[in-house]
Amino acid sequence: MTDTPIAMLHRHAASRPDAAAFIHRDEVWSYRRFATAVRRLAHGLAARGVVKGDRVALHMANLPEMAIAYYACFSLGALAAPLNLRFKAAELTRALERLRPALFIGQASLYAEVASVPRSVLSPRIRFVAGGPVGDSDVGRWDDLLRGGREGPVEVAVDAGEPVALLCTSGTTGEPKFVTHTLASIAATTRLLRHIGLDVGQVPVVPLPMVHSSGFSTFNACIGVGATCALLERFDADAVLDAIERHRGTWLAAMPFMAAALIDRQRERPRDVRSLRFAITAGDVCAPHVQNDFAASFGTRLGSMWAATEAIGTFTPSPQPGPATCVTPGGQARLVDETGIVVAPGEVGELQVRGPNVTPGYWEGPGLIRDTKSDGWYSSGDLMRQTEDGAYWFVARKKDLIIRGGSNIAPAEVEGALMSHPAVADAGVAGIPDDVLGERVAGFVRLAEATGPVSLDEIYAHVRARLADYKVPERIEVVAEIPRNALGKINRPALLGMMSERIVATA
Repeated sequence: MTDTPIAMLHRHAASRPDAAAFIHRDEVWSYRRFATAVRRLAHGLAARGVVKGDRVALHMANLPEMAIAYYACFSLGALAAPLNLRFKAAELTRALERLRPALFIGQASLYAEVASVPRSVLSPRIRFVAGGPVGDSDVGRWDDLLRGGREGPVEVAVDAGEPVALLCTSGTTGEPKFVTHTLASIAATTRLLRHIGLDVGQVPVVPLPMVHSSGFSTFNACIGVGATCALLERFDADAVLDAIERHRGTWLAAMPFMAAALIDRQRERPRDVRSLRFAITAGDVCAPHVQNDFAASFGTRLGSMWAATEAIGTFTPSPQPGPATCVTPGGQARLVDETGIVVAPGEVGELQVRGPNVTPGYWEGPGLIRDTKSDGWYSSGDLMRQTEDGAYWFVARKKDLIIRGGSNIAPAEVEGALMSHPAVADAGVAGIPDDVLGERVAGFVRLAEATGPVSLDEIYAHVRARLADYKVPERIEVVAEIPRNALGKINRPALLGMMSERIVATA
């Protein structure tokens, strides 16, 4: 293939070497500089015995070194395995035990949790860090990997269908899964993302973490189309707004909770964001009022689209507010019932997607990839309803659906009703096990800081006016924060844990 991410990088480096690939902390990385660093690191990794199929564990925020390491792995056919930055030592240990990496590249400021990983799991001789020493003489530095690395082409034949990345899921249903992606699936994602406004003329601002599929896919797509992106080390609302203003950012992708934070900070300290022309949110349901407030604050609409680690690019934002999304030209999607039969428009079914952008399967060991697709279709676990105009409307995660007295309740619908109250800044809903009804609905709200006194009775009345009685939460708790996982999705098991603590405390 001629449009793989590594091929596109070197093509840009040859045809427009001085064009900016990305900007990090106001430091410009040209395509030539980026490509040269990638080749040097690839040679450095090969010199340390990394070969095709080996895993290279990456534990860094959005640093230039993270981008370089990804593309060096692509060059060698090694599997880049980014690790969740929120993991503690025990979680990192379990992930590394499964990966058995040939090399680990981390970030000095994040190394404290890695330091206590047993040496039997991660040998000191294969540990390297960027960004300074870590007080352990056995741990190598980033520069050690580059030292002696040649700048010429890497002579390794990598088939576009071979895995080159293992993206860790959020693991809300148990042990996180390693989702495989190949040069071909990454290239297909880039082609599809052109339909959401990504092209060489855009200046994307990228605060999404590259250890997850959102930031990974966005950065790769920017390189693929030849855009210059402003790469932010991590999400910080003020830093994003400053980047839009300073670099005249035109394109932004964010999680719903990020969009809400951006609105708050823009209201408190306005920046010049008139350059922003395209904004999308994915990864979780975005409340309509957040979309409306974003448009009012930024002068551009905030689109909502479906995406998953297993498949990004199948959908584009719907022109309608709310949890709606539309199939990308070239994307393939359908809704099926529990027997696999396609449902009629208006009926609820499980979303299935198919196409070259979809993962080949889950990595379970060297040479072992478990294909979870049926006839090429990946089952998402998301329940949706398709309207006559072709839009897909999110209903609920199958595993999150609350069944109260035989009636199905979608948490997202209840959360939307709660968040439509002006005093509610964020909301989460979960089903509490009940011996009589099966489950009861519990709601949690974080109140807006600027709001005046508000009673829960007002919020109950507001929700009752918008939902059928059986959907109304039987208990609402005010909390400081709604727990979310690393991908920004509501952590419903944590909500249940919070409710259990409150029940015990009041018993």
